[in-house]
Amino acid sequence: MTSDPAKTSLPVEEGLRQADATTPGRAHRDHDLLLLHDMLRIRRFEEKCAELYSAGKIRGFLHLYIGEEAIAVGAMQALGRDDAVVATYREHGHALARGIRADQLMAEMYGKREGCSGGRGGSMHVFDAHTRFYGGNAIVGGGLPVAVGLALADKMQQRPRVTACFFGDGAVAEGEFHESLNLAALWKLPVLFLCENNLYAMGTRLERAQSQTDLAAKARSYRIPAEAVDGMDVLAVESATRRAADAARRGEGPAFLECRTYRFRAHSMFDAELYRDKAEVEAWKPRDPITTFTSRLRERGEANDAILAALEASVADEIDLAVRFAEGGTWEPVEELLNDVYTPVEHPERAS
Repeated sequence: MTSDPAKTSLPVEEGLRQADATTPGRAHRDHDLLLLHDMLRIRRFEEKCAELYSAGKIRGFLHLYIGEEAIAVGAMQALGRDDAVVATYREHGHALARGIRADQLMAEMYGKREGCSGGRGGSMHVFDAHTRFYGGNAIVGGGLPVAVGLALADKMQQRPRVTACFFGDGAVAEGEFHESLNLAALWKLPVLFLCENNLYAMGTRLERAQSQTDLAAKARSYRIPAEAVDGMDVLAVESATRRAADAARRGEGPAFLECRTYRFRAHSMFDAELYRDKAEVEAWKPRDPITTFTSRLRERGEANDAILAALEASVADEIDLAVRFAEGGTWEPVEELLNDVYTPVEHPERAS
């Protein structure tokens, strides 16, 4: 069945210098260009990862975020440094938007010690305590209970934080989805449930798995404020997430956003993608979040060829440096592989 798409950091100063500093709305324009820069950064990083995976540099599983960049970039604008982020195995975009350095993330993809998780996480288990990025969870829906626990801790400690939990439409079929929403509602926890509905849970189309395809309605059944958002529009995502985050900080409890989006690549690099027509993918491409936002900025006079070229050059330089950093990284010695896996047991009788 074919869907109807109509229904459903590096600084960028070099580019900004090309614009007149006295232009009205400079702050607004700068913010828009930053959003575009961050989406481009994710797109080019993912494209490079696909290339490196095919070359055997990145191994294991690889799930690309191409097409969904507006969600991570828009949502992160509403979060503060002390807030927490819980993501899925399709998390490279979230990690970059959250502030994890591209070189450390690429080294993690390679499995090198210089990676943000020491090379232990790889593509599916990115973790970074400095940015309060708690995964990367390979289990579908596995991050939902973690997010509820983080939010509960913040509420008990009376910390003005929120926890943003990203998950796909496939997680809605899992028991922990319902348990997590129920507890968050009962305890009025500051959790933002951000469902990235790309219409396919791996290879199963939404209406073949869910009798109720309005996922926001499921959240409302737990008396959680919920709305559907155009996940291909970075500004729409930013606005909705900011409203939800502000309400959570005021103690109003959790919120649910169903971000309706589409992935342009297969579920993973191993996916033969036999479950959807190529024509369907092509039908969605005119709604590419980067293409449409770029056109919007051109129409507003906020971007021109020189600025866009500078943005692309900035991103290209960063990705190139990230690859070189990963290539020059080191492997964990075999004798250290059990570190942090087992806790050494002390035997007093042996010590004596």
